Amino acid sequence: MGSSGKTRTTFAKLNRESKLRDKRAEKEARKTARKLDAAGASGSFGDGPEGFYPASPDPDDVTSGAGAVELPR
Repeated sequence: MGSSGKTRTTFAKLNRESKLRDKRAEKEARKTARKLDAAGASGSFGDGPEGFYPASPDPDDVTSGAGAVELPR
């Protein structure tokens, strides 16, 4: 007879994928923190008014202030 058709993922692979997801999330957090730190040093970030951070920085978006979120000081 043939195999069951559906192969199972081993715990080793699941652990590797989990570690990779965690590593990528930490890297993204560091990247965001660097951007916010640089924005604090210069006084503003992006095209929005001072103290605002665009929720979704889309280069094709022509509405620079729409969807902005105020940063805590």
